[in-house]
Amino acid sequence: MAILMAFDLPLADNYLQILRQQLPLLDLRAPAEFSRGAFTGSVNLPLMTDDERAAVGTCYKQQGQQAAITLGHQLVQGEVKASRVEAWRSFALRQPDGLLYCARGGLRSQIAQQWLADAGVIYPRVKGGFKALRQAAISVITEAASQPVLLLAGPTGSGKTRLLRQLQAVDLEALANHRGSAFGRKLAAQPSQIRFENDLASSLLHVQADHPPYLLLEDESLLIGQRNIPHSLFQTMQRSPLLLLDEPLQDRIEVILQDYIIDLLDEAISLNAEQGFAQFSSMLQQAMARIRKRLGGALYSELNTLLCQALTSQQRSGEISLHRQWIMRLLTDYYDPMYQYQLNKRDLPVLMQGNASELSQWWQQQLTAS
Repeated sequence: MAILMAFDLPLADNYLQILRQQLPLLDLRAPAEFSRGAFTGSVNLPLMTDDERAAVGTCYKQQGQQAAITLGHQLVQGEVKASRVEAWRSFALRQPDGLLYCARGGLRSQIAQQWLADAGVIYPRVKGGFKALRQAAISVITEAASQPVLLLAGPTGSGKTRLLRQLQAVDLEALANHRGSAFGRKLAAQPSQIRFENDLASSLLHVQADHPPYLLLEDESLLIGQRNIPHSLFQTMQRSPLLLLDEPLQDRIEVILQDYIIDLLDEAISLNAEQGFAQFSSMLQQAMARIRKRLGGALYSELNTLLCQALTSQQRSGEISLHRQWIMRLLTDYYDPMYQYQLNKRDLPVLMQGNASELSQWWQQQLTAS
């Protein structure tokens, strides 16, 4: 079989399609590069380890490009090379619609693509590499910020996230892996800021493919946990009209109970049967402590006592009803007044107000009309 040269091998520059479909990506960058940010669907199978890359970089600075290339081939040869090529080959055969890339679409991805071709697998590489895809993602977010945006707002526990999942919307909290409040931390870590933005771009492209009249988002603060909404999009959100979701207090209490007590404990125990309850309890108590100053000493003391009593009852008998007491007080004495104050302060136009069924029906009418 004739050996193909790098200029004969396929290049891909259909960045928006790659992002929208979240195509499988073979990421050849070193682990440290990958950890700073990647794309959903990417798997890190590096050409060089962090130490190897550092050595090649030092050589490049001191002796020039050719010496660095020679060192790179010396470090990645024999069994080391064979094992890495086989890992790439296995990925390519499992993901025939995928692509490979390095940081800028340069030497690393060209070498890997050639070695794969030598092994009998022709696999496309992303033109411009991670940097080009990243720039495309940023452009998608910037463009979205120039389009009409509609925010779904409502008091804590009203089920905004549940409603968003039923509609043609972008779920910022899901992308950030955080529920957006002091109690919103999840057991799994949040993605890096770069990963959050990359996934946001993919979600925007997916939602906008059907050309809805508005980009529908949940009304959020700038920070969702430790991830921040890109500036251009957040600025647009600050002046966008609202859908207001109204649900009875008792229903909201049950939503909080399900999401923050039942589901969180189930997840904790599934990850660690022995320590799951202790981790679950610690997360709730830490969340309460994070808003201690805003609650004030007396209210914090009362709520924390109720929380501890509920946790003790739950641990002893599995009974969760006591959680409703502190949840109700937290909503009525803290979250609801804060929500109403912020809503009045912003004074944004409200296009529709109602329960989940009414808002869903209204939204479907807008989609039909568009």
